[in-house]
Amino acid sequence: MALRQIVYLPEPILRKKARPVTQFDKDLQTLIDDMIETMREAPGVGLAAPQINLPMQLAVVEYAEGEDEEMEEDAPPPQKKLFVLINPEITKVSDEKVMGIEGCLSIPGLVGEVERHEAIQVKALNRHGKPVKLKVDGWMARIFQHEIDHLHGVLFTDRATRVWKPTEEEETPLD
Repeated sequence: MALRQIVYLPEPILRKKARPVTQFDKDLQTLIDDMIETMREAPGVGLAAPQINLPMQLAVVEYAEGEDEEMEEDAPPPQKKLFVLINPEITKVSDEKVMGIEGCLSIPGLVGEVERHEAIQVKALNRHGKPVKLKVDGWMARIFQHEIDHLHGVLFTDRATRVWKPTEEEETPLD
């Protein structure tokens, strides 16, 4: 496995629609492993292929529900879930939308307030090309929407009602 270089705005690939993945070979498996390692090292909760300069509809997400909440000292950390999304498509969205603060590994030093659907359904292929259907809500739904936006050349700053440079006291949620 190897760390991949994350590209930053104004890199043109971040504004382009990625092409579907059609080859499920050894090179794709290596790329997925590299993306997971790069996301964890950054550290982030998601990473899309355009963020490492590859125009492919591929994203990885790793997050634990309750990860951001205060926990008792002796409580075990929440179990993280890892998702590999290939050619993902949002098939259903909730009527309810919620505001939340987002950041992005490709736009360091800025965060924004973004309205997203509270719950979504996604169909995609897993790392082996098998179809999967996922229902996610809360922060997981936000992360999925953020990463899928990357695959269409859309950044959180395009959807934000307000963008700012966070203070040291503010946590910076990063994809």
